[in-house]
Amino acid sequence: MMVQQIIKVLFPALMLIFQHQESSGQKYMARNGYVRFFSEAPLENIEAVNNEGLSIFESSTNKIAFTIPIKNFEFEKSLMQQHFNENYLESDKYPSSTFKGEIKGFSDTSDQQVLKAHGEMTIHGVTREITVEGQGIKRDDKIILEASFPVKLEDYDIKIPKVVLFNIAEVVDVTIKFEFELYEPN
Repeated sequence: MMVQQIIKVLFPALMLIFQHQESSGQKYMARNGYVRFFSEAPLENIEAVNNEGLSIFESSTNKIAFTIPIKNFEFEKSLMQQHFNENYLESDKYPSSTFKGEIKGFSDTSDQQVLKAHGEMTIHGVTREITVEGQGIKRDDKIILEASFPVKLEDYDIKIPKVVLFNIAEVVDVTIKFEFELYEPN
């Protein structure tokens, strides 16, 4: 799915989070958010990257929401990608992962800052409350948010067959980086 199609389909859903706010804060949008996961296991390391995350951030309320299309993760080996989509994440049934919450510690007046995001993350149809530490950089009309955090697969009902237990870690490392630009509605 092209980025434009993702924006067309998912942007209205993200905007619903912000539609009832009566604030004068600025909205920022990231259209090509980077998400990487890494699984270190005894037999084989697995890594996948996705550059099609879509996110909205409202600076006066510090509310944030993002969505990641699952099928857009790219793997070194096509068989890994197939198993990921069909057997583990079931991407036809659960096409995206989402987060909606608030960033604590963000300031419009500070260049570099340590932040905490708190909210609900949904993966594989399971929603859990999480808190993640990260960094933020504010430069002119751009905001960069980065974080790395572990995701325990069983917390999101992702089953690992015993036959491949040594190929996939039970906890994967996730890294995200969203570069936001000021959102100007047409």
